[in-house]
Amino acid sequence: MNNYEINEKTLAIVACHENLSKVYEEEKTIYVHCNANKIMEYSCEYFGSSLEGRKKGTLSMIGVNYKPPVIVEETKELIFFPTSSDRNKLNSWISLQHIARYYHDNRRMVILFKNGTKIKLNLSYGIIDNQILRSTKLESALRGRKNKKSDLLKN
Repeated sequence: MNNYEINEKTLAIVACHENLSKVYEEEKTIYVHCNANKIMEYSCEYFGSSLEGRKKGTLSMIGVNYKPPVIVEETKELIFFPTSSDRNKLNSWISLQHIARYYHDNRRMVILFKNGTKIKLNLSYGIIDNQILRSTKLESALRGRKNKKSDLLKN
């Protein structure tokens, strides 16, 4: 399976090796013989943009250009954030909307998703906390734009 498309059930795309990713979904986990960044690029293109275009959108909306979260798909508010620079071939991507909580456990970060799935990452609490903050800011900006557009259509 080389062409995986991010969807509303995707929790995370975790890089295992340069060309192997573990994709966590609400009801299953699958391995995809593809780099996590390439899965993100393919998914952005599937929804009508490019990863570069989505990153530029984040820059214009919230002013973030280093490790920016991206809106993969607007109407379903699919927002994912990278765990490191997307130039890193072992970068992983996490879905904002599915996170229940996150905490530090024995020098590893644990992300607990709303469905009970847990993933452990070798990252600091500060990195995940900052990425979630940025993603939440992006989500707020997106909702603000949607509400503004909705109000304009009503008048």
